[in-house]
Amino acid sequence: MRILALFMMLIFLAWACKDQTAKDAGQSEIKEGKKKLTLFVGAASKPPTEEIIALFEKQTGVEVEANFGGSGYVLSQMKLAKTGDIYFPGSSDFMEKAKTEGLVYSETERIPLYLVTSINVQKGNPKNIHALKDLLKPGLRLAIANPENVCVGTYAVEVVEKNLSPEEKKQFRKNLVNYTESCDKTATVVAMKSVDAVIGWEVFQYWNPEAIETIDLKPSEIIRVGYIPIAISKYSQNKALAQQFIDFIMGAEARAIFKKYRYFTSPEEAFEYIGEVKPVGGVYNLPKEWILE
Repeated sequence: MRILALFMMLIFLAWACKDQTAKDAGQSEIKEGKKKLTLFVGAASKPPTEEIIALFEKQTGVEVEANFGGSGYVLSQMKLAKTGDIYFPGSSDFMEKAKTEGLVYSETERIPLYLVTSINVQKGNPKNIHALKDLLKPGLRLAIANPENVCVGTYAVEVVEKNLSPEEKKQFRKNLVNYTESCDKTATVVAMKSVDAVIGWEVFQYWNPEAIETIDLKPSEIIRVGYIPIAISKYSQNKALAQQFIDFIMGAEARAIFKKYRYFTSPEEAFEYIGEVKPVGGVYNLPKEWILE
């Protein structure tokens, strides 16, 4: 009897282990089968991109994790973590860096959006800022994004360097009270009245029309039209799904959302807004004196 009981116990334990192994395998298959994308996104497109991600998730059932921030910051995060399916920075400057470092598949790069540099002020323009050199008024509180890691900060420095004299640049920097960490934080500081003005993107006023107004730069003061590129990361484990998202970003539904926020979807639209044809994209080499310690 003891031998029979021992034999039955061994059979039961073997069955239990087999059943648990099957359950673990099934759970593993479910986990592996769940579709997910990880994006590293410059905040220059944050409001419309959040809407587009929600729509993509609803239509496909794919879970999308988006890490927003300054384009240089999120590129560093992607590189350090050695993960991510898509890099979607706020300008060509940072995409070119990603391509140079071999962090994206350059052949997958697409360009859905174009941007124009402008001055952004509080609603109602209480400081009567109407031109670039109005930013030199003593006592004004100004902000730009960190030019080393945030696309709009890079463009702001380029505008200052190429349009102001050495003395004017000195006064501009005297008025600077904040270097923000991303595009959305650049828009927020003026919306929250923490500063009087920023050099930002024209679209900022459509992110928060109740709190932000745009003051256009003169056509001669705009150095180049910015663009927002997107490409598949070299760390992607699902290039086909990443390409599906890029195709969605380039499609009609996403375009309609971008248009709602007044983004330009072609260089020609940007040229028409400016009133002149300008160089598109490219890379600006930041002067050493603008590199923050």
